[in-house]
Amino acid sequence: MGPLEGLRVIELASIGPGPMCCMLLADLGADVVRVDRLEPSGLGVTMAPRHDVNARGRRSVALDLKSDAGRAAVLRLLAGADVLVEGFRPGVAEKLGLGPADCQACNPRLVYGRMTGFGQTGPLAAAAGHDLNYIALSGVLHAIGPALGKPVPPLNLVGDYGGGALYLAFGVLAALYERQRSGQGQVVDAAMVDGAASLASIFYGLQAAGAWGEPRGANLLDGGAPFYDSYETADGRHVSLAPLEPKFFAQLAAALGLEARFVQRQYDRRLWPEMRAAIAAAVRQHTRDDWCSRLEGSDACFAPVLSFEEAPRHAHARARDAFVTVSGVVQPAPAPRFDRTPAAFPRPAPAPGAHTAEVLREAGFSAADIAALVAAGAAR
Repeated sequence: MGPLEGLRVIELASIGPGPMCCMLLADLGADVVRVDRLEPSGLGVTMAPRHDVNARGRRSVALDLKSDAGRAAVLRLLAGADVLVEGFRPGVAEKLGLGPADCQACNPRLVYGRMTGFGQTGPLAAAAGHDLNYIALSGVLHAIGPALGKPVPPLNLVGDYGGGALYLAFGVLAALYERQRSGQGQVVDAAMVDGAASLASIFYGLQAAGAWGEPRGANLLDGGAPFYDSYETADGRHVSLAPLEPKFFAQLAAALGLEARFVQRQYDRRLWPEMRAAIAAAVRQHTRDDWCSRLEGSDACFAPVLSFEEAPRHAHARARDAFVTVSGVVQPAPAPRFDRTPAAFPRPAPAPGAHTAEVLREAGFSAADIAALVAAGAAR
């Protein structure tokens, strides 16, 4: 099921963007085999497999990559694979004997996807870091936060997932498309600093045009405009308002009872402080759900600010089956959607090593071969 059915991906276990990239591929039908460590690494948050949503949809083999037998087993798996995804620091895969040259020697058609924060080259390539550091270096973090306040981490959506996982998946699929012409695989160097900067392309353009600048929280799309922001309601919850276009702002203004001068001078920055105060005062007159009954579905560009618990229960999410429950865990459904080759219902994340014997048998290992790997401590 799914448009990527028949694609074989080998994932060397990591944290953050690598797993999400492979979740996206698995959601769309790829057969993703995750190579786990023999023992937990202690990285990230400890949770039961069924709670690890980013690890859903694959099978797991547990191998010791530092052993000759474990490394040889991975290379044997790669001989029949289309894609490898790894998220080590630059040079680590090569030290393990699983770098691009090693892997493509046994499979020249292999697309080798590399996920790092700073990239494979450059003075910071070998440095440790996390999402916040990468988006800070890309210029993105500087632009996010309240006026007169400090930069605010946008969860880890911009670096790990937007600039990392999505760009790695995009790069892998682009390399697979090119392979149809050349017959050759290639290395995809996906760096979160590159991806985060790419996501901000429009803002670099706006800055060059003089339409964006410091301070943060004073621009059109960062909360500086009173008609593109969130507001507190009478019950202490919040709603989002985003009528950038004058015709949409006019609808919101009518619903809020704003003065005509605000509609006539929507983009007059001198009026923005008064406009913000008027909008805030009007919104505080009613509860969030009351505003939903008044404005949802209109062209006022309105939506309630929902929590992770509330979002799956919203009528629009339910109508689109936007969330699914897998092993008792509510989680987003696969996206995007396809009319002829829809994605299958997601499978929960496997326990490390749950499919070791099954996957190795498919790769041609005999029962004796598997038993020898386990006995030598190279597999579990």
